[in-house]
Amino acid sequence: MSGYLDIIFLLVLVVVIFSKLKSVLGTGADDAKVIMIPKEQFEKVYKELRKNALNEGSENPDVGNLSPLDRELIKIPNFNKNVFIKGAQKAFEMILAAFSKGDSGTLAKLVNSELLKKFEKVINDRKEQGIISETDLIGFVETEVESVRFVDDDKVNLVVKFVSEQVNLLKNAEGEVIEGDENYVQTISDVWTFEKPLNPRVNNWLLCSTKKC
Repeated sequence: MSGYLDIIFLLVLVVVIFSKLKSVLGTGADDAKVIMIPKEQFEKVYKELRKNALNEGSENPDVGNLSPLDRELIKIPNFNKNVFIKGAQKAFEMILAAFSKGDSGTLAKLVNSELLKKFEKVINDRKEQGIISETDLIGFVETEVESVRFVDDDKVNLVVKFVSEQVNLLKNAEGEVIEGDENYVQTISDVWTFEKPLNPRVNNWLLCSTKKC
């Protein structure tokens, strides 16, 4: 008996949904209406939907098997940790090379405005002193997301630890090595913080801070 009741309930639900859609979409091109949603209302609805999605996710039994960090990471819309780590490594490589070469144009696409100013100051100081920087990234030993922080409910920061092997040299205007050894491979630990709006339509992460371990 309960099976028949379930079928009847589903049929009623379909009819209700269809009638709602018909009332909104109309029966033809002449009846169609475009409903404009104010930006403030869209953002409010988006945050409410995100909140509900997080609450539903917390009830998922699979979440209990996740680490505390991964429980936070799944709150980021469209986030995949493996994809992010690969992208972070590529960004690390590009930023390292651009900073060494003094390529502000590339840096401007990968770091936020505040950090860009700091990088450009170092680049300009090197130019004034006639110092040439050379960095050769040999490879990564370890790349790990260490922590996540949500800022003002509309932005997220990810702290990433990079352990890499590099050869770093500083040369004078004559090309003579004044710091470093071209035959010495250093193992260097860096902690970088990337930031991004929580808006799922924005996929670009920008570097916002760096420090050595």
